[in-house]
Amino acid sequence: MSVVLVTGATGFVGGGIARRLLADGREVRALSRRPEAATALQALGVDVVAGDVLAPETVERAARGCEVVYHAAGVNGFCMRDPEPMRAANVTGTENVIDACARAGVRRVVYTSSAAVIGEAAGVVATEDTPHRGWFLSEYERSKHDAEATAVRAAERHGIELVCVNPASVQGPGRTGGTARLILDYANGRLRTLVRSRFSLVDSDDCSEGHVLAETRGAAGRRYLLAGVCVTTDEAVATMARITGIERRALHLPRPAALAAGDVAATLARARGRRPRLCREMVATVLHGHAYDGSRASRELGLEYRSFDDMVRRTLAWYVDQGLVSGATIRSDRPA
Repeated sequence: MSVVLVTGATGFVGGGIARRLLADGREVRALSRRPEAATALQALGVDVVAGDVLAPETVERAARGCEVVYHAAGVNGFCMRDPEPMRAANVTGTENVIDACARAGVRRVVYTSSAAVIGEAAGVVATEDTPHRGWFLSEYERSKHDAEATAVRAAERHGIELVCVNPASVQGPGRTGGTARLILDYANGRLRTLVRSRFSLVDSDDCSEGHVLAETRGAAGRRYLLAGVCVTTDEAVATMARITGIERRALHLPRPAALAAGDVAATLARARGRRPRLCREMVATVLHGHAYDGSRASRELGLEYRSFDDMVRRTLAWYVDQGLVSGATIRSDRPA
């Protein structure tokens, strides 16, 4: 097989894809804005080349000689004072990548989209074909929705095989931000408040496997949700209590109080010149919840999902090993 290019390989999802490809004996090339930050990948044998999705000529050079490109580069964030750089990376960057791949003679692009682009109404268990609600919860959701639409149009224009992979929230060793804070804060006794919601998750290794399967088995022009489990916040807390043996109590905030807390936190942070860790769009997204049906990836790609217990266990074990959590003992359900 020819060399395969991965954009975003220094990130959590892209890095997992690169390592999964290496495990198959593939020759992997990674596009990185800062090659000096990719020493771990280089140590694994990845050919790291300097480039940026906002500099299309660098993408074209990196893609030369590749039949397949995994486009996992992007920005995921909330509470941004100026969302335009995120939009540029996600939308303009994606169009640049598809256009550059066409010029470089790439046959297939596996694009890391997001489950958020589905835009399902509250309470709906969404599939790949669920109608969009018609409005956006966050600037991130809007940018990824527009990026996927841009990717589809560009691929059709150039005759490139495009497969969209739409992961739900990706969890696993190495993830410390976003919804991973729920696990970290719980284990460290910092989880003071909760809102009642439900959300879908996919294990990081399952996410990488789903991408690779999408390359070899995915139908061009089709999207594949990756979602292994759907849990409520109460179920998640109960699972962590059982696995760690630690009981934590948290106050459940009603919707108005939670939204007000997001506003206050954002105002205080910005007054101090900091980017908020909490804001209204983040709280609104959590309150809305997300439930996805990831069975198409199982049926058509052959992806087998790990259980929520396995996901939490291996994530917590990594946190303990890294010194990010103390005082927790990871329990096994296996008999002694």
